[in-house]
Amino acid sequence: MARRTDDQRDGSKLGEFLRARRELVTPEQLGLPVSGSRRVRGLRREEVAMLAGVSADYYLRLEQGRDRHPSAQVLEALARVLQLDEDASGYLLGLGAQSRRRPRRPRRTEVVPPTTAKLLDALQLPAFVEGRYFDVLAANPLATALSPRLVAGGNRLRDVFLDPAERALYEPDWELAAAALVAGFRHSVGTDTDDPRLVELVGELSIASPRFGQLWARQDVRGREAAAISLDHPQVGRITLNREKLLVAGADGQMLVLYHPDQGSVDADKLNLLASAALPPSRPGPQGQDTTTSVDAG
Repeated sequence: MARRTDDQRDGSKLGEFLRARRELVTPEQLGLPVSGSRRVRGLRREEVAMLAGVSADYYLRLEQGRDRHPSAQVLEALARVLQLDEDASGYLLGLGAQSRRRPRRPRRTEVVPPTTAKLLDALQLPAFVEGRYFDVLAANPLATALSPRLVAGGNRLRDVFLDPAERALYEPDWELAAAALVAGFRHSVGTDTDDPRLVELVGELSIASPRFGQLWARQDVRGREAAAISLDHPQVGRITLNREKLLVAGADGQMLVLYHPDQGSVDADKLNLLASAALPPSRPGPQGQDTTTSVDAG
């Protein structure tokens, strides 16, 4: 069997995305009349084409990967019909421009910049560095106290989908957390879906976790953003923290992830308890004073 060209693969990826997103939009959401039974989930191809102002045959060619060079105007119209947000719209435009990009350069091993590593050690809050593929590249002791899986060499997708102990931390909101994680992962890796590391990781997770496969097939895209998270910690019980994700300058998609509580909250007290166990024991100073580092939970 002849191998598909890069151009054909790009068209196929665009078609897969359009088809998946079309199935998630109902006629009622767009004010279309519905009569009788419908054999398709979501919108029909003809309905998408009509609302986007293109012919049904042209839209069919897009979904089938036979037309691989749609204009930005067509893609923007389709994004509007499919009710894509800014992140998903950008992803769609990227798929459409894929074949016009420069050849892919080999990706280098992700290395945490030395200054970022120093900052990580100095922070008095749980923090870790997350790579493009959601690998944990580095973590401080407070992050590991929050979750034993937050250590260098781990991978957030493997942990959340394959480790029962990590899943238990997110119950009863694991489904929401898992869906957000997969959507953020697609945004992080972008449209380069032939990347060997990405293919390997998605294949592994799809086999080991049917739920990951279902979420990945939805083609949801969401930027890695700040959010409040609640964890059911085995030592301190339910703890709610604010999560921030800050781009590491010059590090090709690495994120510094920090967790912090609201000042003066019960959650701040709980984080202090975890911190007291994670920090090294106190030692006497030059005049016998206690030199234990205090944790500012704010």
